[in-house]
Amino acid sequence: MAIVTVGIDLAKNVFAIHGVDEAGKAVLVDPKVSRDQRVPLIAQLPPGAHYWARCFASTDTWSS
Repeated sequence: MAIVTVGIDLAKNVFAIHGVDEAGKAVLVDPKVSRDQRVPLIAQLPPGAHYWARCFASTDTWSS
């Protein structure tokens, strides 16, 4: 199933990313995503109709 919701625990250096499908089942769990890994990980997911999806899809300036 496709990921329909992505949660990101924002922190200074390491992020936790959690994605669930339509049934609420975890399909993406990555508790330690470094700052430089965050954009490539999110960018590979299908885009959503929300602010962060548009930012990740439209720019690579988020990698710093």
